[in-house]
Amino acid sequence: MNKRNLIGFGAVVAASVVLVVATQMVKTKRIQDVTGGAETVTLTGEGEGYGGPISAEVIAAGDKIVGLTLTGEKETPEIGGAALKTLQENIVTAGGLDGVDAVAGATWTSKGVFAAVESAMGWDETEKDETGTQEDAAQAVVTTGTLSHGLGFASNGRLGPGKDDQGVGVYSFNEAVAYVIFDDAGRIVDLEVDELEVASPNYDGEYMPNFTGFPGQSYNADTNHDEAVDAVLEQTEDTFLSDVETWKTKRERGETYKLNSGTWEDEMDIFEEFFKGKTVEEIEQWYAESCSDLNGRPLFGTSEKDEDVAKYEAMSDEAKSQLDTIAGATMSLNDAHGNIIGAIARAYENRQEIGNAEVAKIGLGFTSNGRLGPGKDDQGVGVYSFNTQAAGACYDAEGKITALLVDVMEVATPNYDGEYMPHLTGFPGQSFNADADHDEKVDTVLQQTEDTFLAEIEAWQTKRERGTTYKLNSGTWTDEMDLLQQKFVGMTADEVNDWFAAYCSDVNGRPLHGTSDKEEDIAKYDALSNAEKADLDTIAGATMSLKDAHGDLIGAIENSWKNAKAVSAQ
Repeated sequence: MNKRNLIGFGAVVAASVVLVVATQMVKTKRIQDVTGGAETVTLTGEGEGYGGPISAEVIAAGDKIVGLTLTGEKETPEIGGAALKTLQENIVTAGGLDGVDAVAGATWTSKGVFAAVESAMGWDETEKDETGTQEDAAQAVVTTGTLSHGLGFASNGRLGPGKDDQGVGVYSFNEAVAYVIFDDAGRIVDLEVDELEVASPNYDGEYMPNFTGFPGQSYNADTNHDEAVDAVLEQTEDTFLSDVETWKTKRERGETYKLNSGTWEDEMDIFEEFFKGKTVEEIEQWYAESCSDLNGRPLFGTSEKDEDVAKYEAMSDEAKSQLDTIAGATMSLNDAHGNIIGAIARAYENRQEIGNAEVAKIGLGFTSNGRLGPGKDDQGVGVYSFNTQAAGACYDAEGKITALLVDVMEVATPNYDGEYMPHLTGFPGQSFNADADHDEKVDTVLQQTEDTFLAEIEAWQTKRERGTTYKLNSGTWTDEMDLLQQKFVGMTADEVNDWFAAYCSDVNGRPLHGTSDKEEDIAKYDALSNAEKADLDTIAGATMSLKDAHGDLIGAIENSWKNAKAVSAQ
């Protein structure tokens, strides 16, 4: 660099220093004007945004925020980055968080900003919450009119998203479940919706539940979630059981399941609140008029698809205004990801009257497990199944069950010989022995295609839906489950668990009726008092297991209480 360049460079540096000093003086003068000369402190805090951490540098005069710098390097520039700028200006203008709303379409980033500012200021969110929504707030109790409740499943398969880097398809199956309380006019009083989505192991998402297939099958896997296949998983009986045991629903996945405007749970909560007070018919009509015919998402006028643009422009101002109330809910309500509308409709179809039961909380709980057997087919290939249990329950103010519905989706390999058992051959490209005419002999090997994959899942039915075709020794599965449900009314979830431990077999989870020839069962039954044996006689028709390879029903009831939320009927 020559001397002239050095002189020029020095001039630029000097000018830059003057500009920085001048900018800082302006900033300092502005803060002094806002605070009236009061002493200020600089505080820092951090929250979790959509892409990663969000940091807040707060200049505060007492409890008033007079300056703020937000940084979130991993937020998406067009959504999260824009939200940071907006929130930074709004918070300083308001002097705090009161009256500052989340930015529409960037709920997750907004939550991260609020958490970062609260952390910096040392504000306890529960101390600042004056909305009455805290867990210890007085609970609403619904007792008016004749109530009914329903539990509905809707299952579907999904092709994609796309293929892995070796050209093998990515697939998943979805079980959307809705537990709904209706009034005597069929209007929704309250509801809980959740969904189990399970993908092939070449799906690159870190927290997606996956399924390699049944024992003996294999599939490409992206084990480190870098969008490149790094293994071919060979399913064994042990890995099959462990796969299913780790499945989590979308609510259970919590903050790991992020959408653009928040988590799946956040968006579903918005929809649930919106659906209260409506009938299923009204929800279906709203969906038909206000959601995309292409992807099932609410229309907010942001889609570039011609069909969506035309449909949105044709909507009335009132319909558009109604959509504004759910601006944070952008996900589909009926597409390959899951048929949420269908699950709510089936809950209504399956509803049972519960009279004037007190309802302070409702909860929806799940468990999943795999089953080895029963046995093998006539060619020595194992028979396998997986089970998803769902329990929907109403609780009174003391946590006692006032109404309960339990159902199970059991899905077996096609070599299971039962005629009405739902089955899955595997993901497209996989195959399995099949007993097509249910005569206990394999007569074909099914090769799964994309079309047969979708058709198999579409035909799945729960144990309740199978009705009289699912017979046990003392009646149908539904008959026995109804007896047990009624038995548990008036108990807490802990008391249900205690009852199971005291009065059911430690060998197979069945109620003890003095009929077992197992030594452990005989000893346990003989130790019961006459009063306890008489109490068991009241459910003499219920002989099935409550916790075994067929399904953990007790665990599902426990989880319904863990997930229970206070009712907030409109």
